[in-house]
Amino acid sequence: MADTQAVRTGAEADVGEDKQPRSVRVVLLALMITMMLAMLDNMIVGTAMPTIVGELGGLEHLSWVVTAYTLATAASTPLWGKLGDMYGRKGAFMSSIVIFLIGSALSGMAQDMGQLIGFRAVQGLGAGGLMVGVMAIIGDLIPPRERGKYQGMMAGVMALAMIGGPLVGGTITDNWGWRWSFYINLPLGVVALAAISAVLHLPKKRAKARIDYLGAGLLTVGITSIVLVTTWGGSEYAWTSARIMELTAIGVASLVGFVFWQTKAAEPVVPLHIFRSRNFTLMSLIGFITGFVMFGATLFLPLYQQSVQGASATNSGLLLLPMLGAMLVTSMVAGRVTTNTGKYKVFPVVGSVLMVIGLYLLSTMDTGTSRFTSGVFMAVVGLGMGCLMQITMLVAQNSVEMKDMGVASSSTTLFRTLGSSFGVAIMGALFNNRVQDVMSERAGALGSKITEQSAQLDAASLAKLPAAAREAYQYAVSAGTHSAFLLGAVVAVLALVAAVFVKEVALRGAGPQGDDEAAAPMQVAEPV
Repeated sequence: MADTQAVRTGAEADVGEDKQPRSVRVVLLALMITMMLAMLDNMIVGTAMPTIVGELGGLEHLSWVVTAYTLATAASTPLWGKLGDMYGRKGAFMSSIVIFLIGSALSGMAQDMGQLIGFRAVQGLGAGGLMVGVMAIIGDLIPPRERGKYQGMMAGVMALAMIGGPLVGGTITDNWGWRWSFYINLPLGVVALAAISAVLHLPKKRAKARIDYLGAGLLTVGITSIVLVTTWGGSEYAWTSARIMELTAIGVASLVGFVFWQTKAAEPVVPLHIFRSRNFTLMSLIGFITGFVMFGATLFLPLYQQSVQGASATNSGLLLLPMLGAMLVTSMVAGRVTTNTGKYKVFPVVGSVLMVIGLYLLSTMDTGTSRFTSGVFMAVVGLGMGCLMQITMLVAQNSVEMKDMGVASSSTTLFRTLGSSFGVAIMGALFNNRVQDVMSERAGALGSKITEQSAQLDAASLAKLPAAAREAYQYAVSAGTHSAFLLGAVVAVLALVAAVFVKEVALRGAGPQGDDEAAAPMQVAEPV
């Protein structure tokens, strides 16, 4: 405790109480811009994709524009966390931003679909370090007792990006052209780089151990195989096809080999000892389930509202406003309460309960459900996710030593990413099968023909259907969303079980006395 107090006193003498908060605010603003880049990109690009395909062609490779980015992001996430732990957080974070900006610039200059896919992979490699870097730097800058309110702000940025992304993407594409969907990242990224370079000062590190290349390779192959299975299964290939079986076998074998090698490696990519902490393991599970539910919900809710309730696709981001707005408010409140009280267990428990209830309510929607009613149901889900989104990261970081802050942040982020991949794949497969079954039942051979290419019809295709077929399709979508959200509610019960077993460990830096493990935020930010 004496040492910690000495560090703080020395830092205060160097910095001054009036200037330190200002420099921290500048760094946090830069971190928020960087997180905005990471969250906005896919949503802006998604809106621009029809225009991109119209100019570049290559419709048959369309899915790879997203898949290449997702694969590179997922595979590089744990590596960026480890690099930050070994060689310094600031350098790794700035490197990831530079790679992301290079990928963005190249994507904007792409002349054909093959180039765009390759450059999106470069962009994804950088994106893997953005979210991890933001969370790990907050972990270095801010003691856990104070961290809740700042991570609540980050959750707010995520929600705003999800709401505004499609609107921003549509506006940019319509007025400036699709290439600016990528170029828009450049000025924002340069501002973030300049602020971080000038204001953020973290202790420099130089690890003697070499990077665990074998572990990194095994993990990359394993993650890539899993993401491809969840992306292709039930769409590009049947779940029982040889290709999916091969990828599953490769993924399982690689991950088993990775776990075995991590027990032998001198400097493992993901140190297995962090999973000895019960809270860290439980938070990883809750993060996986939150990703599973959240991205499944954001996929099927707009589809339901457009197909069944007749909402416009132009404002698809606004359709999710009740859920994302509730998530934003709850994240901020949860962060503040955690900061003021040092207590956090109530949030995973209450959040999981609300998520289960909300998903069950969404599963009850049918062709007669009003927009107001569905909005209330979405808000309940949003309240639940708001209690979980950043608290999981906070507790996970509080469960490991400072030297493992990067891998803890990257592992938690990775589990959420994998959860989203599984959620979209499994809920999507269930939805598609249910829609096709109901269409066959209610519209016969015509129904089967309508949905044989895809169970998700766009507004133009839906408008061309005969009245009877359109009514059958609306009923089928209601049945499909019922099955998908009911599955989500069942999966969310696992999050509730995990939350019950969370042990409330005092947050480092909490309390007026300041404990021995308190972080010293004033040593890492210097005056402007």
